[in-house]
Amino acid sequence: MLKTLRNFLPDPPESRQGLKRFLSYIDILGLFQTDPWGNSLFLKRVIIFVAGWPTYWRIAVANKLTIEGGDLLKKLPNSNVLFISNHQTYFADVITFYHIFCAAKWGMFRKLYPFYLFSPRGKTFYVAAKETMKSGFLPKMFSLAGAILVERSWRAKGENVQREVDTSAGDNVEKGLNYGWVVTFPQGTTSPYAPIRKGTAHIIKHNNPVVVPVVIDGFRRAFNKTGLSYKKRNTNLKVRFKSPIYFTEDQSLEEIVQIVSDIIEQNIPENIAEWREENSNS
Repeated sequence: MLKTLRNFLPDPPESRQGLKRFLSYIDILGLFQTDPWGNSLFLKRVIIFVAGWPTYWRIAVANKLTIEGGDLLKKLPNSNVLFISNHQTYFADVITFYHIFCAAKWGMFRKLYPFYLFSPRGKTFYVAAKETMKSGFLPKMFSLAGAILVERSWRAKGENVQREVDTSAGDNVEKGLNYGWVVTFPQGTTSPYAPIRKGTAHIIKHNNPVVVPVVIDGFRRAFNKTGLSYKKRNTNLKVRFKSPIYFTEDQSLEEIVQIVSDIIEQNIPENIAEWREENSNS
């Protein structure tokens, strides 16, 4: 209970100026708080509030959301936590994570009751492809809710490419981890059972975060590729949080990649065979 109440307290003051320091003590709404990139946390919470109502309906009313392992969230620190998950749609996956994390701020870990939107969690970020988040008005708005934009070196506009690695991506993810929670999809694509990219292994090795594996299911059946339109309503959406894992300094990048692939269940032969069968019958 006390930890839940602390979630609503203002951040410790950073400014040494008298007025700003005083205001930071009473700034429950985050009016004067900014993230590591100078973006307003208040604006971010407004965007989550506005986008939260229609998206809540999509994931929890028009479809059926099941959260497993949500109680694990209550024991996590407020920063340096990396959620790694398989990826099924551009936006519905991460939007669901935001709903769950906002509910966790209010001490709800199994069900979603949308009054948490009146004070959503602001210190949540997600890694997203720059080209995706700049492809229209809605993606640009979603980007303001905490996207850490990266330029993929292997893919652009649905085609395989080869270009220089975005070296700023690791620095930006590090900033997000130092400030709060970061969600990443280590396959870097919504294509099922795609290989794990080494970028995630570099992030883990460099920052040594608490790594929380997540396995999701049902989003590909419920929504189109963007996650903004229905394909089938009354679909069971599943989000399963696994126990946090910790990596050691002596583990190689290849070993980390293999572990990540295992824990988000992207190399299980029966799952791959089931997906191929579903895809061939659709």
